[in-house]
Amino acid sequence: MSEAVRTMFARIAPRYDVGNNVLSFGIHHYWRQAVVRYVGAQPGMSVLDCATGTGDLAIAFKRAVGSTGTVIGTDFCAEMMQTAPSKARKSGLDIRFEIADAMCLPYANNTFDIASIAFGIRNVDEPMQALREMARVVRPGGKVVVLEFGQPSGVVGILFRAYSEYILSWIGGLISGYPEAYSYLHHTASVFPSGKAFDAMMNQTAAFTTTSYTALTFGIAYIYVGVVA
Repeated sequence: MSEAVRTMFARIAPRYDVGNNVLSFGIHHYWRQAVVRYVGAQPGMSVLDCATGTGDLAIAFKRAVGSTGTVIGTDFCAEMMQTAPSKARKSGLDIRFEIADAMCLPYANNTFDIASIAFGIRNVDEPMQALREMARVVRPGGKVVVLEFGQPSGVVGILFRAYSEYILSWIGGLISGYPEAYSYLHHTASVFPSGKAFDAMMNQTAAFTTTSYTALTFGIAYIYVGVVA
């Protein structure tokens, strides 16, 4: 991963949760719950959550897989995971958090039932390599699930683009003290493939037998699922 991106996330990590809740009006929690439902997480399953950040998706998965299931959250930026273990413990959940790059995962083939990444795939240097790595560590028939921003159309798209370009960077800068980070995050979200284009990228990896996707909140975000070959 780019050292500049790692440094950026390290700088905004202390206020990342506050920024997320304010800038998304808390809807990112609903999106993560939707991921867990859409991918079909069940008690007893094993899950790897890449780019876990402060652990919100890992926590949502652990609630679904229960005490008989396992969840590991990984991130290439140690500072982003600093609060994740305590958040999990406060919820009474046993989750391992480890430093790992999504493009080179330190796990054996066919280890997990599900591998996930939320709002992180667009920040890796080679998204297709990350998808292949996630598929490699998932057993055949298991699933890779991605949650990422889209580019909505129509009136919603106009409003979302205006909010992202002019308000998100300003408020994010006030909260984090680093407005450049939120300008970067807006730019990457606005140009990264979404919908059919990202689904096509997943198919180009040749790692999945089938893929599917669904839009959330008028296309502001998408969930993508690939069934591992």
